[in-house]
Amino acid sequence: MNRVAFDFTAAAVLVTGGTSGIGHAIATTFADAGAHVTVTGRHDAATGYDTDLTRFAYHPLEITDPASVDALVASLGRLDVLVNNAGANLPGGKDEWGPDAFATSVAINLTGPMRLTVGCHDLLAASALDGGASVVNLVSMSAFRAVPIVPGYGSAKAGLMTLTHNLAEQWVGDGIRVNAVAPGVIETPMTAPLLDLPALLEPELAHTPMGRMGTPAEVAGAVAFLASSAASYVTGHTLAVDGGYLVV
Repeated sequence: MNRVAFDFTAAAVLVTGGTSGIGHAIATTFADAGAHVTVTGRHDAATGYDTDLTRFAYHPLEITDPASVDALVASLGRLDVLVNNAGANLPGGKDEWGPDAFATSVAINLTGPMRLTVGCHDLLAASALDGGASVVNLVSMSAFRAVPIVPGYGSAKAGLMTLTHNLAEQWVGDGIRVNAVAPGVIETPMTAPLLDLPALLEPELAHTPMGRMGTPAEVAGAVAFLASSAASYVTGHTLAVDGGYLVV
């Protein structure tokens, strides 16, 4: 059987937006590997979610609220791995071509994660994790090609990818590696509406050589690899987990 097993015994991992979809799969992968995992969500407590969060510590987070971000940082005693997964498009169902909705999307997907990451610097720099502390940012195929329905989201994800490059160089001397994962079309609650809209889904699958949607677990494995000692010489990289989407 060909299977990779990760060991993050006693590592402290923070996964934003870890209550469902890709974030929950990432949190589960780290917990399975022995890590102490904290997930964030928008509820005040870890109740009312469709997924089981009992394995994780929970902290509420409004990523666009600086006070909420700073409170999360202040609550952390230590940190070895930060996964910036929380994100959303079409905020409030509004058209991202409207300047206010565009700005909100950028705040959710770029400005907020930047504040959180910078706020976690000292905790990450103090990490003794084998291979170094890690930040892994979740970006998107919309960072590489036009997706006109979500211009704010795509612009923010492209900005997050560039921030990944800059943080990687800025923090290399502090023993912190910074990478990104760019998922392709993944079957999650956010993409669930596509299943009932073949006019939208079929072109995306036609653009994917593997011809199928990916799973959250397939993204989670890539995140765990980048945070592991197996990737100790990898920083500033964006790893596409896209079924070949960028090849076409």
